[in-house]
Amino acid sequence: MPESVTDIDPADVEQVRVVAESARSAARRLALLSRAEKDAALHALADAFEAATDEVVEGNSADLARGREQGMAESLQDRLRLDPARVAAVAQALRDVAGLPDPVGEVVRGSTLANGLQIRQVRVPMGVVGMIYEARPNVTVDAAGLGLKSGNAVVLRGGSAAQETNRATVRVLRAALEAHGLPADAVSLLEGGHGVVRALMTARGLVDLLIPRGGADLIQAVVTGSTVPVIETGVGNCHVYVDAAADVDRALAIAVNAKTHRPSVCNAAESLLVHRAVADAFLPKVLAALSAEGVTLHTDAAAGRAAEAAGVLHDAATDEHFATEFHGLEMSVGVVDDLDAALAHIRRFGSGHTEAVVTEDRAVARRFTAEVDAAAVMVNASTRFTDGGEFGFGAEIGISTQKLHARGPMALPELTTTKWVVEGDGQIRV
Repeated sequence: MPESVTDIDPADVEQVRVVAESARSAARRLALLSRAEKDAALHALADAFEAATDEVVEGNSADLARGREQGMAESLQDRLRLDPARVAAVAQALRDVAGLPDPVGEVVRGSTLANGLQIRQVRVPMGVVGMIYEARPNVTVDAAGLGLKSGNAVVLRGGSAAQETNRATVRVLRAALEAHGLPADAVSLLEGGHGVVRALMTARGLVDLLIPRGGADLIQAVVTGSTVPVIETGVGNCHVYVDAAADVDRALAIAVNAKTHRPSVCNAAESLLVHRAVADAFLPKVLAALSAEGVTLHTDAAAGRAAEAAGVLHDAATDEHFATEFHGLEMSVGVVDDLDAALAHIRRFGSGHTEAVVTEDRAVARRFTAEVDAAAVMVNASTRFTDGGEFGFGAEIGISTQKLHARGPMALPELTTTKWVVEGDGQIRV
């Protein structure tokens, strides 16, 4: 059962209360801003963040050094790392958000009733959005930018692994907001341990929405322990299925890219499924290519025979391998008899994030897209494209694997709710 507020250190509860109430006050101000005002502020934040590159990178370097001392995995160091090029990319994401349509005030639907009442459903900000996340410093800026554009204040609780990066980043953003005449409390950073996290998770009435980003353990802890409404951003156990009708060269490029382009992120492929009809032609090539990129291969019996014939190192895949999001250069590989077997495998082991099929058969593609239960389905494309930036959303605040309110890359519209506005000229109900 979730802890009640009385089970948490009163100091942690008080910190969250003060920060959330200040954020709520800031949110009321943000909700009144025009698009032009928000876009100008976003450009100011981007310029300030880029101008503070040395300060941010210095903080990030301290976090990386501490992580290495503590044995942090290289894949997690990659997620944590900010260099000048990545700082510039994060700043550009803010500018990209400024160029997107403002969802606030959009009329979702509306009509005029027979009695003359004009009704319309209008997008409005959520209010205060809380984020709990791990060593992902770009999330700090993305959340601030998307929150500002959608009229929300954000309360951030980043992982301790990125504490110096987050402190430097939030310091820069808050100063830029104040310099632009906006409330600094539009972006707040919570400090402290697990007690603060639990206090944020139970701040119902103060925080309108909570979004976790991180590994499976973090996400499940937030989903099961929160009294604040949560949008679940799920684990990315993503598959590439190479069909009997696949273009082998195209499949090779997609499989290698999906696994190796950036293996630490949630849209990297973790499993490769190959139709038995093309296994002999395809597996030696793809296993050799993956091995050359440093990928550790976990193979079922049929894929293992192909690996041995190609002289590629591998070990026997278990159900645990097929169920694992590796966050690194590892991949499970299996041979399936047909599309039905591939779909059954994905239903059993998939996490509902992103699934890909490589095929020239339109009927196979239609079945795959219709039957796979995932937030995103790729046909003849890498899983790496499931990303707010790649979809043209600017930044993203997470990739939702749930089915209510938001699913897939979450950007501006997903950070709004709606209200009904009804206008009349004296009508009464009889």
